[in-house]
Amino acid sequence: MKPYFLTIMLSCLYSFLSAQVRLPNLVRDSMVLQRDARINIWGWASPGEKLTIRFNNRTYRATTGPDGKWAAQMNPTKAGGPYSMQITGSNTITLNEILVGDVWFCSGQSNMVHQLSLHSERYAEDIRQANYPQIRHFWIPTTPELQGPKDDLPAGNWKWANPQDVLQFSVVAYFFARNIYEKYGVPIGLINASVGGTPIEAWTSEEGLKDFSEVLSTIQRNKDTAYVNNTIRRAQASNAVRPPSRDKGITGAIKWFDPAYVPSGWHTINIPGYWEDQGIRDLNGVVWYRREIDIPASMINVPAKISMGRIVDADVLYVNGKQVGTTTYQYPQRRYQVPPGTLTAGRNIITIRVTNHAGKGGFVPDKPYYLAAGNDTIDLKGYWQYKVGEVFPPTNVAASGINLQNQPAALYNAMVAPVTNFAIKGVLWYQGESNISNAHQYEKLLPALIYDWRARWGRDDLPFLYVQLPNFQDVAYLPSESNLAVLREAQRKTLSIPHTGMAVAIDLGEWNDIHPGNKKDVGIRLALAARRIAYNEKDLVYSGPLLQTARTEGNRVILFFNNTGSGLTTNNGEDPNWFAIAGADKAFVWANTRLESNKVIVWHDAISDPRYVRYAWADNPLDCNLYNREGLPASPFEKELTNPVPDQQTANSPWNNKRAAVVLTYDDALNVHLSNAIPVLDSFGLKGTFYLSDYFGGLQAQIPRWKTAANNGHELANHTIHHPCEGGRPGREFVKPETDLRHYSVKRITNEMKTMNTLLTAIDGKTERTFAFPCNDTKIGDTAYINYAKGDFVAARAVRSELPSLDKIDLYNLPAYMVNGETGEQLIAQVKKAVAENRLLVFLFHGVGGEHGLDVSLPAHRQLLQYLKQNENDIWVAPMLDIANFIKNNQGK
Repeated sequence: MKPYFLTIMLSCLYSFLSAQVRLPNLVRDSMVLQRDARINIWGWASPGEKLTIRFNNRTYRATTGPDGKWAAQMNPTKAGGPYSMQITGSNTITLNEILVGDVWFCSGQSNMVHQLSLHSERYAEDIRQANYPQIRHFWIPTTPELQGPKDDLPAGNWKWANPQDVLQFSVVAYFFARNIYEKYGVPIGLINASVGGTPIEAWTSEEGLKDFSEVLSTIQRNKDTAYVNNTIRRAQASNAVRPPSRDKGITGAIKWFDPAYVPSGWHTINIPGYWEDQGIRDLNGVVWYRREIDIPASMINVPAKISMGRIVDADVLYVNGKQVGTTTYQYPQRRYQVPPGTLTAGRNIITIRVTNHAGKGGFVPDKPYYLAAGNDTIDLKGYWQYKVGEVFPPTNVAASGINLQNQPAALYNAMVAPVTNFAIKGVLWYQGESNISNAHQYEKLLPALIYDWRARWGRDDLPFLYVQLPNFQDVAYLPSESNLAVLREAQRKTLSIPHTGMAVAIDLGEWNDIHPGNKKDVGIRLALAARRIAYNEKDLVYSGPLLQTARTEGNRVILFFNNTGSGLTTNNGEDPNWFAIAGADKAFVWANTRLESNKVIVWHDAISDPRYVRYAWADNPLDCNLYNREGLPASPFEKELTNPVPDQQTANSPWNNKRAAVVLTYDDALNVHLSNAIPVLDSFGLKGTFYLSDYFGGLQAQIPRWKTAANNGHELANHTIHHPCEGGRPGREFVKPETDLRHYSVKRITNEMKTMNTLLTAIDGKTERTFAFPCNDTKIGDTAYINYAKGDFVAARAVRSELPSLDKIDLYNLPAYMVNGETGEQLIAQVKKAVAENRLLVFLFHGVGGEHGLDVSLPAHRQLLQYLKQNENDIWVAPMLDIANFIKNNQGK
């Protein structure tokens, strides 16, 4: 009877618990909701349960679905608060202290993680003065997930910026938020999902990575839990067989940190510095450091601390035999408080046990090393004694295990997906260090992340602001290759995606620290980008100079920039430096430079035909000096010089001073054009030509949306009302008898074309029009019917995969490249050919992501548009009507 009774009780308990209304962990007291946007509130309850949500004097209702989930969408609300929210179902939940303002999703790796507690000395005054109840921060702990997107986050809390809680705020995010709050006075919410040492692939969804086949294979493999668990077990077993420590410094009768220990066989070494640079070769293991110092009585019985810079990798620090601090990995600054009573007047012994597993071990140069107590400071740099405690044998780990947080989509699944229902103002992104090894791929990976997150949040215009990686590592005094520079260039090129902004940080790094201390200026520069991109301050100088274009004049290269503000300058009054130039062999040399107005002129006497130019192309281009007068640094760049010299300009740039013209045309008034094509075109600021017919019913059903498209600059063009085609051919089974062109007369077809023009004029108010032959059928029998309708059209498009030159175009038989399943690379190849030959390229799309047998995938379509935008200096992208009028006015000149 007891097991049966227990089963009944558990069943009743489960039923009771399942009936409880539950909210996601992000939706709780003190949260910040996005102003002026539809606010989603969601959760879980019993299937079919009806809920009431009361907020800001309004009532909303929801019903739980069969899956136990419910959702409600609340009306946009102005900034303000605090408010309360009540959710009532079988139970009632009341949330208090809710603010409505701007919510920013902050993500990336350790430089976005770094909290004010790690920089408490540098920002001590900012911490002390933190008193911003309307700036709030929600920290998401590291929780990778390999199986797929999760519904909820781990437990957390919204904290406001006071001297205690602000210590857990991201430094970058806090100074960003403080700047925005002080400018606009609206509450700011920060949702921080960041994990140190993680690649961008971990933050992108499986769907967002679909163009990366190898990454997708890894995602699928990781869904095999048996494989993952076995791999982890093998790695754990391999680690378990490591021998116990044989460190002589702690295994002997008297420990080396004990004041009673009498040193013997110790040698001299310098701090700071790595032991590999001081005569100790290829040592992975434990090295002990020891120094005796005299301390005056004034430093006794007062608060004291020791700063030992940074140590690679781990350390334990002892003073007079007492352990006063330990750190297990290399990146944190060593700042240890010395307990009262530890120091004595006169002789004191400091002993440091340093453990290093790979690479150079020791003390990072150019960091602070001192003992401070009261008003006195003792410099700890200089000669110490050292002795090797243990040498680790070489390891050959057969099973390396799986670093879960670095797996593709793993952090998206657990730390981003549960947030995508929560309305936000925009994204702050600081990441890239972990992708330096595959820097060339970052040019595709960063846009993939942006498009992915915009799709998940359902906003093609979601502001995405990111930090270009700062200077780091040794300074190279000769032009050289740099993966870090390649990654920065990928970040710069990503600015071609609309609604993005980049904070240039090339002057904010430290050669010896991947976590530079000046994160305040990073946050401020992100705030400048936000004020322009997200808050639309049109006249704001929000970025340093960005390369716009370049041209050659003999052996000189003329560089033009935007974001010059009140003018280009150098921050030291000297000529611009860190410019390198190369010929076709790509053998770079430092260039001579001159600043003229808002141009930089570079040259080298030994290079008569410059083909490449670079600026600040190095891991650490120390003191690169090109700025605008507002004090913002220019972005590093590389530019291949394709622009012709002036006497060839007209010949090689015949298309509105561009090298080629591209027209994006879309046929048949399909719904996917409105849902898939136009939003992406708009996001890039590109305009398309839509040849409309009502054969598929998409015109009449969507007239308001087509009118909006026309108002936004897209061309509505004539494809006849009924889309007649010549039947009887293979593949033409769809042709109906009433729209079989074989039964048409010239009068009938031209009347349909005129009627369609009238309808289009009613929609967009325009009278000039272009035409596209349905099914590429240009004739009725032997009669080219366009000859009877030329007075109604500026041009007519056919279907032939040709790239005509300006002087050989028939305006009433324009060729077009019909797209059917090509990849983005294949479409871009056609563009490159047009550019190389100074030709016209007309693309003809039908389905864009579906709805038609002739289709192109959404990623391929987007990749083409991104390429066109990135190369707008060479490519004129315009509607067919604009191109046709240009041809008519310029042909034969």
